[in-house]
Amino acid sequence: MAWSVAKSISKPVAMVGLRALGTRAPLAIGIGCASIAGFKLWRSSSSFRSHQPFASLSVSADAGLKEAVQTEKAPAALGPYSQAIKANNMLFVSGVLGLLPETGKFIADGVEEQTEQVLKNMGEILKASGVSYSSVVKTTIMLADLNDFKKVNEIYGKYFASPAPARSTYQVAALPMNAKIEIECIAAL
Repeated sequence: MAWSVAKSISKPVAMVGLRALGTRAPLAIGIGCASIAGFKLWRSSSSFRSHQPFASLSVSADAGLKEAVQTEKAPAALGPYSQAIKANNMLFVSGVLGLLPETGKFIADGVEEQTEQVLKNMGEILKASGVSYSSVVKTTIMLADLNDFKKVNEIYGKYFASPAPARSTYQVAALPMNAKIEIECIAAL
């Protein structure tokens, strides 16, 4: 889906509504896209006013515009999914466990060791995608036991500098392979 809005610079963006655009705003809707554009084409007594876009958002559902990311430096996916997907200038990293890439086994039973390994694995996926931890805009942490929150935070904070990404943390009923922690993230490309 694509949204584009354009208007002359004669009014602030916040003051422009669909009514204000009136008949000067052609509206075109097609498969997978919608555009709204308002133009004022007139000459003032002193100069011609330029027309500049003030907002633009583009999102595509075209499967050809997504790319799977795979690295052997992080554990392989445990099912029919990708380690990460690049789409629309964003990177979507699947949930990562604290498994060693070489063995497919957990580094240890403790949440601290698993958290450290999760973040190392995530770093390898980010690197294979051409980005780093600083590109991450959102993480979701799933814990087997929310009492581990403080331990996880101490380790997590070493990987994400300020401003830290937005984040959600949940205790879940169970994680794959009885993991203590799983983290997924979204990064800007």
